Amino acid sequence: MNASDRAGFLADESALDPEDFVFETYVFETAGDAEETAVHLCAEHSTALWSRPGVDEDYRPRHAAKLVRLEVLEKGVPPVLDLPYHRGEVFTRVRARIAHPHRNFGPRIPNLLTAVCGEGAFFAPGASMIKLMDLEFPSSFLDRFPGPAFGVEGLRALLQAWDRPIFLGVVKPNVGLEPDAFARLAYASWLGGLDAPKDDEMLADAEDSPFERRAARLGSSRKRAEDETGRPLMFIGNITDEVERMASLLDVAVASGVNAVMINGVATGLPAVRFVRERSSVPMVGHFDLIAPSSRLPFFGVHSVVWTKLQRLAGFDAIIMPGFGDRMYTPPPEVLANVRACLDPMGNLRRSLPVPGGSDWAGTLGAVHERLGTVDFGFVPGRGVFGHPGGPEEGARSIVDAWEAIREGKTLEEKATESEPVRRAIEAFHPPSH
Repeated sequence: MNASDRAGFLADESALDPEDFVFETYVFETAGDAEETAVHLCAEHSTALWSRPGVDEDYRPRHAAKLVRLEVLEKGVPPVLDLPYHRGEVFTRVRARIAHPHRNFGPRIPNLLTAVCGEGAFFAPGASMIKLMDLEFPSSFLDRFPGPAFGVEGLRALLQAWDRPIFLGVVKPNVGLEPDAFARLAYASWLGGLDAPKDDEMLADAEDSPFERRAARLGSSRKRAEDETGRPLMFIGNITDEVERMASLLDVAVASGVNAVMINGVATGLPAVRFVRERSSVPMVGHFDLIAPSSRLPFFGVHSVVWTKLQRLAGFDAIIMPGFGDRMYTPPPEVLANVRACLDPMGNLRRSLPVPGGSDWAGTLGAVHERLGTVDFGFVPGRGVFGHPGGPEEGARSIVDAWEAIREGKTLEEKATESEPVRRAIEAFHPPSH
């Protein structure tokens, strides 16, 4: 591409009206010229060929994605992956900030994803590896989306849960339980202090536990637990399914008294989430299935923060995400970035409740709270409640007592001297080393 052609894909960001653009951040590696590769990236995922042969026209001023910043990260390095088609070459690694006119795709998530993650971006000439790291949306774009119907404040109001994390829990065993046994476990966890036990992401309308039967048991159990505890409670039922079935499963949930639903939103497609959001009278929770395959590699795929922002855009009131701990393979700064993507201002959209999870129990609650620096999060143990040796009621109580210890300024070990559920949790999940 010659210099005059390149110029149509370059811009001074200060000269642009930010309301006209979605700002994209990519990192990529190239064996060629970094700016030329970035310009090809701009061209290929916007105008591509910007005029017709023999016609005096140029669609770049109005429609071209424009490179506004280019930062060289490393030069003369081997490829991040040793692939046959570039063996023996050395590479430059680059971060590019691109202003993409959102008039090209409009307020439609499938069209946005086609632009920023499609053929044009991921097969741009010269970019052997590429990763979409962030999307920044102007108010003019965000205003076209309703976003979460309840958000953090709405969930707190429904549960009357103030000044503390919201306590969720994944009923275990996660698959195989018949509905009556499943409901008994959830009921016990409510009595112990959970706000919202939930289906596992792998349990939806299953042969051993049909959603209609399970929802009926959970709805009646929730109401009985509310009568006994005097607290408003919630159950989160997984309605992940083929798109045409999710609306009917939502109706089943609401009619049965299951007063929140979960969708594995990237697996179903975020437009399906918007479809359900427009019909739902109850909170919606997103789960992070299918995100890791695109997010964990450096310099390839889509960063998890992008998926978190898109889930908030689609309308999830709470977003379950990989949390701290080695099992989740997510660096702490990435966990914190995802939490901020839920809670930071995003146009007029309500805040989504961030739920960082993975192998949590009473002993991890304090560290999660300290790292996040806020009470606006959901805490979602599975085995930490439902694998507790005293059963789910004691398991849930261990979480409540662990939070009480934090408020009292006590260590978990100090709390264990007065809380049998905490003491047994420590023995089960963090026994002393010998």
